[in-house]
Amino acid sequence: MSVKWEGVMPAVTTKFDSNDNLDLDLFAKNIHAQIDAGVTGIILGGTLGEASTLLDSEKSQLVKHTVSLVNGNIPVIMNIAEQTTKGAILAANQAEKDGAKGLMMLPPMRYKATDHETVTYFKEVANNTSLPIMIYNNPIDYKIEVTLDMFEELLKNDRIQAVKESTRDISNVTRMKNSFGNRLAILTGVDTLALESLLMGANGWVAGLVCAFPAETVAIFELQKQGRLQEAIDIYRWFLPLLELDIDPQLVQNIKLAEVGTGLGSEFVRAPRLPLIGEKREKVLKTIETGLKNRPTLPDYKPKA
Repeated sequence: MSVKWEGVMPAVTTKFDSNDNLDLDLFAKNIHAQIDAGVTGIILGGTLGEASTLLDSEKSQLVKHTVSLVNGNIPVIMNIAEQTTKGAILAANQAEKDGAKGLMMLPPMRYKATDHETVTYFKEVANNTSLPIMIYNNPIDYKIEVTLDMFEELLKNDRIQAVKESTRDISNVTRMKNSFGNRLAILTGVDTLALESLLMGANGWVAGLVCAFPAETVAIFELQKQGRLQEAIDIYRWFLPLLELDIDPQLVQNIKLAEVGTGLGSEFVRAPRLPLIGEKREKVLKTIETGLKNRPTLPDYKPKA
């Protein structure tokens, strides 16, 4: 299966039980809700997936389990976030062995690599896997920006095919389109800029709140694609206070609370993360409660067969 870098691809949370083990049954419930809503891929091991806390064996288990759940209908994509080039290559090879069909890649972790080092890092991994790659461009959180000049060099490798665009500069979508046309697929990675990015030509949306609200997220994408813009805007305006839970240092806890609200997850996180407490918790719960109270009735958004 080749990866079509388009549509809504949820960066799913990792489900834990009260004993800090993987909760594969609850995870499966969420994945099935994503598939039913019409997502086009599943992304594992991102920030929302608490990848930095997962054992290698747990990452492998999650990939294999997700591959079995999607049953060949949509691709499973594994995030690569490693400290060394060697470690990134090993992680990419393991993901491929476990059945992943694509990779999302962050720049080197912890070390603030130069532009040349970052490009070399991506190219070395691309040269040692047969999987297609989406570069995760998030200088706000990870302090390294993959610039247009860097993409010019990276796109000489056919396996580098897409970008998760999270610079929070909406005009960057247009810059990339002007520079690379259809050679580089653009998936917006910031929930609060999603519809704006799609209207400026982004091919898809790597989403966060989709973990709790899969149908609403996919509806926005499909409606704008079909030219039903006002219907998309109406849902997006309702959604925005919830989407803002994604641009917060405690986005994992926020979104897991939203998953509890919609019956698609639990609040368990892995230490050092801890569940929200105090005033912050009450504020997030109020946002979720208000969103659920005013949850819109969705129009028929799925494309006709």
